[in-house]
Amino acid sequence: MITSDTSERLIESTRELLWERGYVGTSPKAIQQRAGAGQGSMYHHFSGKPDLALAAIRRTAEEMRGKAEEQFGGPGTAVERITAYLRRERDVLKGCPVGRLTQDPDVMADPALRAPVDETFVWLRGRLGEVLAEGVARGELSAALDPAATAATVVAVLQGGYVLARAAGSTAPFEQAVDGVLGLLAAHVQSTAS
Repeated sequence: MITSDTSERLIESTRELLWERGYVGTSPKAIQQRAGAGQGSMYHHFSGKPDLALAAIRRTAEEMRGKAEEQFGGPGTAVERITAYLRRERDVLKGCPVGRLTQDPDVMADPALRAPVDETFVWLRGRLGEVLAEGVARGELSAALDPAATAATVVAVLQGGYVLARAAGSTAPFEQAVDGVLGLLAAHVQSTAS
């Protein structure tokens, strides 16, 4: 019997394999083996590897946005919320599950597969910009701070931190990058903020 549980296992297996191996290294056979599903089950739920990969990428992007929103929508000042986001637990040496997809030429060459990746980074920059703009409006951050440019910087530092950590085989460069961007933000904190 083919169930929605099979569909879930196929999506989750594809998510894991895309993160570990990339698109080319994620064969339908590897997906089926990891999911414990047969070829018929896979093609019952999905038209093929691209369709399944798209479902997996969308799920990964939604999960990333959900985790980020936990910190962005939480209590505290703008800098406290951004700090919570940047310092949350991550598998740094595996890299960002969405950011790593930008290094995959097959994903980037396919407009449908690239779209959720781009949308996620557009959302992330926008949401960070909103949090920073709130901080400026509340007088927590200097009016001279450009929320959109600063949000783009935070995202670039985070993604670059993953790359540096993977290259070094150590989380230290990632942590240093986070410390650096938080130091830059701290320079804009208004001393009158309570």
